[in-house]
Amino acid sequence: MAAPMELYCWAGGWGLPSVDLESLVVLTYARFTGAPLKVHKITNPWRSPSGTLPALRTSDAGVISQLHQIITHLRKQKYNADYDLSARQGADTLAFMSLLEEKLLPVLIHTFWVDAKNYVELTRKWYAEAMPFPLNLFLPGRMQKKYLERLQLLCGEQRPMEEEEVEKKLYREARECLTLLSQRLGSQKFFFGDSPASLDAFVFSYVALLLQAKLPNGKLQTHVRGLSNLCTYCTHILSLYFPWDGAEAPPPRPAPSTSETDEEPYRRREQILSVLAGLAAMVGYALLSGIVSIQRAAPVRTSGTRALGIAEEEEDE
Repeated sequence: MAAPMELYCWAGGWGLPSVDLESLVVLTYARFTGAPLKVHKITNPWRSPSGTLPALRTSDAGVISQLHQIITHLRKQKYNADYDLSARQGADTLAFMSLLEEKLLPVLIHTFWVDAKNYVELTRKWYAEAMPFPLNLFLPGRMQKKYLERLQLLCGEQRPMEEEEVEKKLYREARECLTLLSQRLGSQKFFFGDSPASLDAFVFSYVALLLQAKLPNGKLQTHVRGLSNLCTYCTHILSLYFPWDGAEAPPPRPAPSTSETDEEPYRRREQILSVLAGLAAMVGYALLSGIVSIQRAAPVRTSGTRALGIAEEEEDE
């Protein structure tokens, strides 16, 4: 008997099965198709076999860590949510997928990772409370940097004087996109009738994050809540496919158990990296607070001090 596929994804919060967009898409698609996945909801990407989340471990294709590649693999295993779609519906799916990535993804990144109030009071707070020490000291900041780079790829670099105008344009186009989705959905249960398709997995994931998160600055959230059919749509999917998966608070950090022996290599890697990061943080604190000082009495000392400073900078990043 073939080993089951294993999905490693971010844990749930805010009443959702996962707080991460891509993890939520994969979980939703798998529930729609009935794909038999062994799901590991974790709060440390270093416990994933790829070092990133989401990641799918398979018996025949190794580890897959790209969202669309994971969906493609599930389709190849005959778990295809679009099996019954017509050619026209397939074309509509591609068009709306492009619309989501072009109009909604930049605003989603901006809302959770760029808006200072939302990032400090919601996003960073959740990840810092969920991650183990000392990873929670620096991983949220590294994740923010990664999302900022992705936003620049989507929108291009802007001069400071243009940022405010670009932000207004992004939010205006996102509101138009959401209104268009609401009109396309109408009074249907799903976008193509009574059965969910891959487009539903993506739309639900985008919209549910905006709806469910308790955003201190919810500029777009107010608009979404005014689209009653999209709100009902998300509530319906949550209650039907994830009746027990929501979580309002970061999950407790699990204690080791004998059933997790297959994850021992990843745990050992996590422990080593955690110790190194903790040592670097303590050394940095000692230097900054004056507990330890370095005197440059000889050239050899100078070289050592410089090397230590570089290591600290790399750890802070």
